[in-house]
Amino acid sequence: MLTDLLTTINGFAWGPAMLALLAFTGLFLTLGLKGLTLRKVPLGFRTLWKERSGSAENGDISGFNALMTSMSATVGTGNIAGVATAIALGGPGALFWMWCIALLGMATKFSEAVLAVHYRETDENGEYVGGPMYYIKNGLPKSLAWLGTAFAVFGMIAGFGIGNTVQANSVASVLHSDYQVPLLVTGFILAALAAAVILGGIKRIAQVAGKLVPFMALAYILVALVIVLMNASEIPSAISLIIEAAFNPTSATGGFAGATVWAAIRYGVARGVFSNEAGLGSAPIAHAAAQTKHPVQQGLIAMLGTFIDTLIICTLTGLVIVMTGAWQSGESGAPLSSLAFSTALPYGQHVVSIGLALFAFTTILGWSFYGEKCTEYLFGIKSVRYFRWAWIIAIPLGAMAELDFIWLLADTLNALMAIPNLIALLMLSPVVFSLSKQYFQNKQ
Repeated sequence: MLTDLLTTINGFAWGPAMLALLAFTGLFLTLGLKGLTLRKVPLGFRTLWKERSGSAENGDISGFNALMTSMSATVGTGNIAGVATAIALGGPGALFWMWCIALLGMATKFSEAVLAVHYRETDENGEYVGGPMYYIKNGLPKSLAWLGTAFAVFGMIAGFGIGNTVQANSVASVLHSDYQVPLLVTGFILAALAAAVILGGIKRIAQVAGKLVPFMALAYILVALVIVLMNASEIPSAISLIIEAAFNPTSATGGFAGATVWAAIRYGVARGVFSNEAGLGSAPIAHAAAQTKHPVQQGLIAMLGTFIDTLIICTLTGLVIVMTGAWQSGESGAPLSSLAFSTALPYGQHVVSIGLALFAFTTILGWSFYGEKCTEYLFGIKSVRYFRWAWIIAIPLGAMAELDFIWLLADTLNALMAIPNLIALLMLSPVVFSLSKQYFQNKQ
């Protein structure tokens, strides 16, 4: 009965209204910023390169490591299993709508980071804290402060699902099926590795993310790029199929059951948001800790997370799936990505397996920080140590458990996190526009 109720809520939470709100917010912010996030991508990369070593400005971690921490949470199963699921359910056209929501999501992510830095605080330990709960508390009328509390509650609980047990289960399952590693062994190894990082706080998480995320992302991108270039002659037809299927129903073929245009839009947008988290409000919690001269400077860095996650990594995964024809196999999720890679390359399935394991591990690290800061907001600094141990204990439990209900609960709470965040982004958009205008006028 509870599962049925959650399924109903989930259908509404990720239904047309939510997807429309995410798209509207992204479009509104893109237009309000006069396309800044689309025009300033080169500047964003130059700023990221300059900030890779940190600065003397206030903050706990470099702007580069703040991005890597946020990307440690977003570059995960969404880039491998999420893209494959979108194409399996919505057809190749889902990839087009994933691109669209990512382009709009860059403005959303930019605005989240600008507000996170602008309204951040320091806690009792002298560390910088920020994110939706703080820009709601410090930027919106006091009568709406409850929205910040609601976000923190949803984020704290959702993290144990989407950012912990589900990730541990994904790693344990793939290592068990491909390499016969016992689930319990994987769970304990993951817990031990996570403990070594998480117990060191944001600075240690950022240091690990700053080294591991670029390595694993570049390695995956290079392998996927090799496959795409090996089949370069198929690129025009693949792009043509993706665009055509975005606006026309996809016929049933092979093991593919066919898909409507609405299915392409729905699954493309939903899986795109699941992958890059633009609008969910999670990433600004990491960006609030950045050493930065101006909120807009960190916003330029933050928007690259969506660009790299979806427009590069997800696109390459999707192209491999479409170009190899694996999308017609009837497979879905990670097995579909694995089939596509193994079709194109000998031992290609190992790229997916190892990539999925590394991506999921870093997601556990990134989301531990998000959940920790939500818990601190609700219960104070002393609650952090208890949260960290609860997080570590949950990892081996997740590796061995059947997680259908937890996945459903976490997915629902993820959507509910977005509601207070999107309301705050729209209400505080004049602050974002003003700070951006001021920043670029001063630079000129």
